[in-house]
Amino acid sequence: MSRLIADKQQQLETLFNILAERGQFNGAVLVAEQGQVIYDGAFGYANVEKGQLLNKDSIFELASVSKPITALGVILLAQDGKLQVDDLVEKWIPELPYQSITIKNLLQHTSGLPDYMTLFTEHWDKDDIANNQSMLELLVEHQPEVRFAPGDKWEYSNTGYVLLAIIVERVSGKSFPDFMKEHLFEPFGMKDTLIYNRRYSGSTIDNYAFGYVWDVKEERFVLPDTLPETEMVIYLDGMQGDGTVNSTLADLLKLDQALSKGELITKESLVEAFTPTRLNNGETFPYGYGWLISKEDNRGMLVSHSGGWPGYATDYKRYIEQKKTVIFLNNVIHDLGYLQAIEKAVEHILFDEPYEVPAFTPPRKSIQVSPDIYNNYKGCYRFEKEDNAVQAEVDTEDDRLLLTIDGQIMALHPATETRYFIHQTTIELEFVEISDEKARAFILYEGEEPERAVRIDC
Repeated sequence: MSRLIADKQQQLETLFNILAERGQFNGAVLVAEQGQVIYDGAFGYANVEKGQLLNKDSIFELASVSKPITALGVILLAQDGKLQVDDLVEKWIPELPYQSITIKNLLQHTSGLPDYMTLFTEHWDKDDIANNQSMLELLVEHQPEVRFAPGDKWEYSNTGYVLLAIIVERVSGKSFPDFMKEHLFEPFGMKDTLIYNRRYSGSTIDNYAFGYVWDVKEERFVLPDTLPETEMVIYLDGMQGDGTVNSTLADLLKLDQALSKGELITKESLVEAFTPTRLNNGETFPYGYGWLISKEDNRGMLVSHSGGWPGYATDYKRYIEQKKTVIFLNNVIHDLGYLQAIEKAVEHILFDEPYEVPAFTPPRKSIQVSPDIYNNYKGCYRFEKEDNAVQAEVDTEDDRLLLTIDGQIMALHPATETRYFIHQTTIELEFVEISDEKARAFILYEGEEPERAVRIDC
């Protein structure tokens, strides 16, 4: 081991020993250079209730880090000549009520399809657990409008990656989990990687890292299954393609090395996968086939993807020119800005740059208010600056105030009786113009310019 590598290893050990002693990091991390592990470690709990600790082989839900892996499944089928990325989606899913969308549009998030979260929020029986077929049936039945013509814009779409999983099944004649296991995970030696839907399948796996979220009201970490704002982890648990790949540090490094060596996935395919998206107007967006793409002066080309789902925050970074890899798998979610600061410190060490131990950001505390106050705020609202298109709904459940926008449910925690914050964000919301015990509007504080929404009839 060279002295420079040894110095980096020592700095990484020092950083994570400090964070571990403070109890300020719960997850697993791996740092590699030239295919060799410089540092790996696991800290905190895999199962809080049982006191079970994480280890380096713990299996984590990857959330949206699943997307580049799903894309590799599509690339394999394309290499075998079983499909082409320029194929129209309707060729493989003829019942889909949208035309002129290609597989490439799905891979690059340029399809214009609306995200499925709103569909399920509005039209799904939350007592049932949905799967990919459920999403397809909702699209066919309700036919929500596209957000733009294919290729006109880039907009992140979980819907597109669920459709990719359906296409993999129809082209291969195998279930998505079986195809990925037989054609990707096993050939790459990823023995602990699988498509896993814990609640939907009813099965258990050993050494599993359960994901936890902070309950602001109770001031403790809990499973997201127990909170109304994160109940989607139950009723959306059968979805595949956009998430639900589960893996380990070692397996993700095996994937990294197989891609670096051109094993199974050809160099030509990877060049295509790492090429930025070109929109219809000629502009480009730095996203390929499931990878964000960037070029840094002192670090070279970076292909990466992050993931977030209640209980999990993940990141997979591959500096492909310098052959450096950073993998973060978190399952007890602290402030996201704090987690990003830890990643930044690790990258500074990896590139022999000065770094600082991040300052911990403790969870923000709410005040106690009477839940009766929430009745003043319940109702539907419309944002004034959004051409009357974007609406929000404020409701209550289990004495908690909830805000829903575009199918996303967020808990509002009281800072005062009229002003509320959303955990792990800088977003605040203030109810205004209160008369006859009803708020006529609210102000959303996010970014530099506040946005006003007025009450409308539901």
